[in-house]
Amino acid sequence: MPNAEKMLTVDKIHLSFGGLNALTDVSFEVAPGEIFGLIGPNGSGKTSLLNCINNFYKADSGHIYFDGHGLTRLSSAKIAKIGIARTFQNLALFNSLTVLDNIKVGRNFYTKEGVLSSLVYYGKARREEARQRKMIEEQIIYILKLEDVRDKQVGILPYGTQKLVELARALALEPKLILLDEPTSGMNQEETEDVIRHILDMKRMWNLTILLVEHNLNLVMDICDRICVLDFGEVIATGLPNSVRQDARVIEAYIGTSEEISKNA
Repeated sequence: MPNAEKMLTVDKIHLSFGGLNALTDVSFEVAPGEIFGLIGPNGSGKTSLLNCINNFYKADSGHIYFDGHGLTRLSSAKIAKIGIARTFQNLALFNSLTVLDNIKVGRNFYTKEGVLSSLVYYGKARREEARQRKMIEEQIIYILKLEDVRDKQVGILPYGTQKLVELARALALEPKLILLDEPTSGMNQEETEDVIRHILDMKRMWNLTILLVEHNLNLVMDICDRICVLDFGEVIATGLPNSVRQDARVIEAYIGTSEEISKNA
């Protein structure tokens, strides 16, 4: 059952592909306003779990609750509309469209005027579009510092900028919870620091709850309130960063040796 004090509850999720277990009895809770880290070795099931939350994958068993809603029977579009946005490890942008147009694709989920009302109340629908455009231009593009590239095609932009565009598109949904799948993958140190700053800024400004999947251990330890560690599709540790950092199972499964964890401390 959902916990009223938690924004997201993952309860005993099991997922398999052709008899191979991807997730086994995965459970954790994420509190409102929290940055919750989800880490683990390659193939540990992190992205599969995000796909279950979005219902891109249908879990074999278990339940997921968000803000009082059961998610396992909702469509991915409905899940987006009730307040869960997502970025992807591999970019899922429209390369031939401009930055602004890519962001507006995300905003379309949030349109308050339907087709019929747009025809009957054209002026009202037009004002709604203007309100949306103002929100996009003045808030998201400004905060993520995309003003100089807003009218450029996404496909010609540097990889780090494209990652910011995908983040901007997710923010355009005005989500309560945002799922970030490897937001700094492939970035240099300067780009990574920019993304960290943007994540912290958007959390503060929009009071967002964030579920972060990330390989950068220093990033996770620095900005996450709590962390859950997966290994072979099972939860092996959940807790505060310092506690997780010192867990022997985490050192063995995720980091490898005590020496390596010391390097990343």
